[in-house]
Amino acid sequence: MCRGLELLPITCLERAKELRALFGSFLLKSDHSISGQPRNHSKLKLSEVAEPLKWKESFESLLSSQNGLCLFRAFLVSEFSEENIAFYLACEDFRATKPSKLAPKAKRIYEEFICLNAPREVNLDHATKAVTQENVERPTRFCFDEAQSKIYTLMEKDCYPRFLKSSMYLELKTRTG
Repeated sequence: MCRGLELLPITCLERAKELRALFGSFLLKSDHSISGQPRNHSKLKLSEVAEPLKWKESFESLLSSQNGLCLFRAFLVSEFSEENIAFYLACEDFRATKPSKLAPKAKRIYEEFICLNAPREVNLDHATKAVTQENVERPTRFCFDEAQSKIYTLMEKDCYPRFLKSSMYLELKTRTG
């Protein structure tokens, strides 16, 4: 299972803090961007301010937003379930892997997330684990599809609703909405 904040890339933690400050500062007429450069308010897009509101439309809209994904990942760290999004993203990356590198990458993903007592073991039923284990023995770009689908559904039905009710999201939504 997730070992805590040390497994989350520092850039993601920093980005989550920046997002909170950034979206809050829009309403407080900030004169500087995250980078510290002067901000031209005439170029400030409504879409930047309204972005957190779109995340409530669907889980897919949250994941398709770089800022939303980063904040959701930080939320999952606080819930001790960051391994779910890490596995989902590893599977997305795996699909883009060159055929010559599929086998070692499949083995690494399997050992990190799926095998018994994996360091970041995701919650999968025995049947899905067995099918995935067989698939990894003869890897294709789609060998993790069933497991990834189960984790996506778990996050969509369990983690995503909790994220939308979290103080992290509600405070950001209140400041931007």
